[in-house]
Amino acid sequence: MIEREFLRGAGVVAVLKLLERGEMYGYEIVEALEKRTDGVLAMGQSTLYPMLYNLEAKGLVASRWDEAGARPRKYYRLTTDGRKRLAEDARTWHRLTTAMGALGLTRASGPRLAVGP
Repeated sequence: MIEREFLRGAGVVAVLKLLERGEMYGYEIVEALEKRTDGVLAMGQSTLYPMLYNLEAKGLVASRWDEAGARPRKYYRLTTDGRKRLAEDARTWHRLTTAMGALGLTRASGPRLAVGP
């Protein structure tokens, strides 16, 4: 289990990344996070919706209602500011994973931090 604090920033970046490909409704985002990350970034709707409302308030995502189907759905999409934020966050994540890899924390090698003097 990954600590909640560690996932907080990752969740926002993951949602923005999913929306980069096109608009999605809430439950669709929940399902995609579960499947595409093998459950690592899984979050419930009670976590996702406040995040989406916050991202919308910041102008990073926009929404629209679609009432054409069997039930009304609110679709979210990335805004221009959201694309800029995603690009910045992607650079940050790349720098972080590169730095952690330099310490030996990579998928192939596993943790190898030396202990002691």
